[in-house]
Amino acid sequence: IVEERDPIRVDRDLTWVLDDWRLTRDASINGDFGNMHDISHDGRIGNTVTINGRIPETFAVRRGERIRLRLINAANARNFALRFRGHRPVVIACDGQPVAPHDAPEDGVVVGPAMRVDLVLDMTGKPGDSASVIDAFYERRAYRLVDLVYERDPLRERPLESPVALAANTMPEPDVEDALRHDIVLGGGAMGGMRTATMDGRPVDIREMVHNGKAWAINGVVATGHVMEPLLTLQQDRTHVLAMHNDTPWHHPMHLHGHSFRVISRNSQPTPHSEWQDTVLMYPRERVEVAFVADNPGDWMFHCHILEHQAGGMTSVVRVA
Repeated sequence: IVEERDPIRVDRDLTWVLDDWRLTRDASINGDFGNMHDISHDGRIGNTVTINGRIPETFAVRRGERIRLRLINAANARNFALRFRGHRPVVIACDGQPVAPHDAPEDGVVVGPAMRVDLVLDMTGKPGDSASVIDAFYERRAYRLVDLVYERDPLRERPLESPVALAANTMPEPDVEDALRHDIVLGGGAMGGMRTATMDGRPVDIREMVHNGKAWAINGVVATGHVMEPLLTLQQDRTHVLAMHNDTPWHHPMHLHGHSFRVISRNSQPTPHSEWQDTVLMYPRERVEVAFVADNPGDWMFHCHILEHQAGGMTSVVRVA
């Protein structure tokens, strides 16, 4: 835990670890791990969601209260898109890196597996009010996560007016104009159209991949074993742009170990906030560009953080030397 030298003023600093579980009728964990449907589709999504390991019905708040809410997605496959009904959360950090404070999107605060988002929530309801937090990421599968319930005694009548911007971290700023560019294509999965790939150094068809529990590839290479040749070798202390194309009909939160990067574009459109992240959620068929200075030498995993996708071949190594 790294404490800020000058933390912003809030009344409560809270963490919600979001997770999900695939349970049977007797509330035991379903043992169907590693099945090919999960591997080739959207991963092992559970049927029960928890906050900090529990299933709360309500969460008590007070009028006038300011909460710093740190969201952590610990699920292995579920993406979240949280809507705080009647409230306007402000995003102040992504993946542990400050971002220029901005209102959360109307369609929800999106947190993919391994991603973290810090919010500032000003509680503006009236004593006795109740407001639902809805997770609406998956079409036709929205549900109520928890209700914010206002206690009878307000903390104050008006929200705090103190600034919420966090001090910038000392990240080396990428020089996109002088960057080395690397194209990365994510392929495979159900209905993905990939017919062949390279596995263990030889070409194989999709049937052989599935027979070996694999369904995914990065730049046409299916990951096997624990020691891999680098997908890319990046020159140390240079700016690099990873131009990623999700050529599949599924979501992929792509995570690079050892570095943070700026998300600079989506589908050729500049991102409005150029967030520093270490995991970027790619939507089906989407193109995303990220930029960073490769200042941390070594071999670093680069993989989809939906763990069934990672185990199913969508993992690789990026070498910085």
